[in-house]
Amino acid sequence: MACSDDVPGSILSKLVIATRESRLALWQAEHVRDLLQSRGHEVGLLGMTTRGDQILDRSLSKVGGKGLFVKELEVALEEGRADLAVHSLKDVPMDLPEGFHLACVMEREDPRDAFVSNRFQQLSDLPPGSVVGTSSLRRVVLLRALRPDLRIEPLRGNLDTRLRKLDDGHYEAIILAAAGLKRLGLGDRIRQIFDTDQMLPAAGQGALGIEVRTQRSEVDQALAPLAHQPTWLAVAAERAVSRGMGGSCSMPLAAHAVFTPDGALHLRAAWGEPESHTTTLVRAEAQSSVADLAQAEELGRSVVEQLRAGGAH
Repeated sequence: MACSDDVPGSILSKLVIATRESRLALWQAEHVRDLLQSRGHEVGLLGMTTRGDQILDRSLSKVGGKGLFVKELEVALEEGRADLAVHSLKDVPMDLPEGFHLACVMEREDPRDAFVSNRFQQLSDLPPGSVVGTSSLRRVVLLRALRPDLRIEPLRGNLDTRLRKLDDGHYEAIILAAAGLKRLGLGDRIRQIFDTDQMLPAAGQGALGIEVRTQRSEVDQALAPLAHQPTWLAVAAERAVSRGMGGSCSMPLAAHAVFTPDGALHLRAAWGEPESHTTTLVRAEAQSSVADLAQAEELGRSVVEQLRAGGAH
């Protein structure tokens, strides 16, 4: 893609963003488009439907994981039909295919989980045996640790579909990412935002990652002003935990990192066994000074060692 003659290497003739067509995915792509346009780039969108959007009758862990949400977008990048793809980072596999990389991680929205119900104000209000919807193995094991008396049932589909299933009476409550609800102006549906001590978030939750072909240094340059280094370092540590525990986005694993007031990165993780009826979680945490991605990933690996020593597998 040719650069403008009058400003070499800074303004591309046009950038095309590959995106899923759900309302949330489009909001995310349009958000990136608007930021790039404000910096002088011409930007278009290429809407696509992925296999992850099409398969709604089975849990992601049984049909290939959350990588199903990104595969078609990567094909569009490879074929030159698009220049970048915007993802919810928690949906991005820990190891990208050869020839692709994360060119940018943007500042994080609220990373926490939200309790959504039409009848109850918080999780503790639910009567024993209430049906709660989620298809996240992480949320299953964390919910089971908090309320082993609840019935946890699968819940698939985009954000609007999940809310409609709740409204149709299939569940007493559902658990969703607070970030998605807030981004779509649906914050009034939230009844309770879980403290991270109750429900530790997924690796990358609330952050947007932008994927690019490795040969496209001019696209990397265009995206550089959108990057948020503290978020990037935090999610690099979180994703290193996921990578060390097997690399799948569809694992019963939580990992969340925050910077402390004195500037250290504090990383916590939790692992549960989804097939077991026990509510015991394996927990681990560590912190260190982190100045680059390599140090962040090393912090993640130290937490993996603790998890494995505690019995996580």
